[in-house]
Amino acid sequence: MNAGSLAWWGGKMRQARRHLFASVGPAERATLTGWLTPAQLALFNSMHIADQRHGLDVVAWLRTRDAGTERAADPADRDLLVAGLLHDAGKGWTGFVPRVAYSLGQAYGPSVARLVRWWPGMTRDLERLRTHAETSATLAQAVGCSPRTVELIRHQEDPTGDAASERLRLADEAS
Repeated sequence: MNAGSLAWWGGKMRQARRHLFASVGPAERATLTGWLTPAQLALFNSMHIADQRHGLDVVAWLRTRDAGTERAADPADRDLLVAGLLHDAGKGWTGFVPRVAYSLGQAYGPSVARLVRWWPGMTRDLERLRTHAETSATLAQAVGCSPRTVELIRHQEDPTGDAASERLRLADEAS
């Protein structure tokens, strides 16, 4: 999608609202105990609330749609669902402003980072966002996620060609 398009900006505004007003209810948290290990649940709980909300939204998308169709993803594909939930764990507690700067940098190039690097912690946060897929994969591996889940997370931005990898990318973009 073109960064100059209204659709791109509309999507980014929706993401901003979701980030600023994110919440996860007790009932949603309770459902996770049924399919996550205690270590995986602890990783989820350590994530920024906006990333927790996003992970839950990605899982909901995966459960209701399959690669642009209305067919739900296989509910037995636990690896894909766990990947959807934890794929942004490596972002850490990066704030709103660095996330906006990172997104603009993806759209408009590295000059954005040069313009904002004076902001305290910005260089560190932009690097964390740039490397979050690998960091998230490492964290997922450390809490006992399957090798397939780890690889789905690692390749979230550059799917490996299998259907699950592409579904994760689509769910991430849609949520």
